[in-house]
Amino acid sequence: MRRRAFLALGLAATVGAAATGRAFHQDLDAARQRLAGRSRLIRTRFGQMEVAEAGDGPPVLMVHGTGGGFDQALAFAAPLAAHGWRVIAPSRIGYLRSDYPPGATPATEADGFADLLDALGIDRVPVIGGSAGAQPAIEFAIRHPDRCSALVALVPAAFAPGRPPVRPPTPLAQAIIDHGLQSDFLFWAGMSVAQDAMIGALLATDPALVRAAAPAEQARARAILRDILPVSDRARGFAHDARFAADPPPQALERITVPTLAISMEDDRFETAAAARHIAASVQGAELILYPTGGHIWIERQDMLFAAVDAFLSRTAKQKGRP
Repeated sequence: MRRRAFLALGLAATVGAAATGRAFHQDLDAARQRLAGRSRLIRTRFGQMEVAEAGDGPPVLMVHGTGGGFDQALAFAAPLAAHGWRVIAPSRIGYLRSDYPPGATPATEADGFADLLDALGIDRVPVIGGSAGAQPAIEFAIRHPDRCSALVALVPAAFAPGRPPVRPPTPLAQAIIDHGLQSDFLFWAGMSVAQDAMIGALLATDPALVRAAAPAEQARARAILRDILPVSDRARGFAHDARFAADPPPQALERITVPTLAISMEDDRFETAAAARHIAASVQGAELILYPTGGHIWIERQDMLFAAVDAFLSRTAKQKGRP
């Protein structure tokens, strides 16, 4: 009797493991298929840069954040593509198919964007930098003022003097950061069994805020998390951002001469509101939008946030002539 019970338990465990393995490989295959055929490679002085586009109209450069790629950039800027902008979405260095040159910095990325514009035949463009993508977007405005017509720093993971320390992750969240970002399977498993912890740790947003949001916003948050898979194709980018976004270096904001908008949420767990305030205070004539809640992925702020970005880009384009 006992032997039969053990055999039954062993069979159940084997079947469960097989089912888990099938589900993982199906989701990983789906993630790779979602990326396939949507982008192309452009040669820059720093190697290959992957880029995708969406929408028609005047161009806008959308620079993604940690854990992203061209796919995250397109997802974030989808409201702009729907409202008459041509969204240019590169994968930053080390993400997906973009190369990672030795010693790369946010300035390297900014210079690569200039090469990308050359390849696309674009003279000037407004740039939006989200999260860790704000640093290279800022560098682009500083280093290439003749190519940049406006700057939007969205939840900027950038320098701020006296910024309060980022709250330490829970032990579970730290385990996700230490191990889950190195393995497609561990990341997938974390999404399955510890989604709230991953939303809090990786998306820097209160999971309770997501649970209380409208179904469409809950789905958007889950999609941002899900679309980090395959994490193995983004590992070099994660390592790059760990160097610069965790302890952002000061940038020469006083050299920025283009119209600038900084946006953040007061409850962003990455404390980007302090950086947004610093950008607005340091760039002459810069505008600032701070929402009281929304977390790092601006839960329940999507429509109003991108309406404000659209209005800013349209207004600045009229002032200087569309790029």
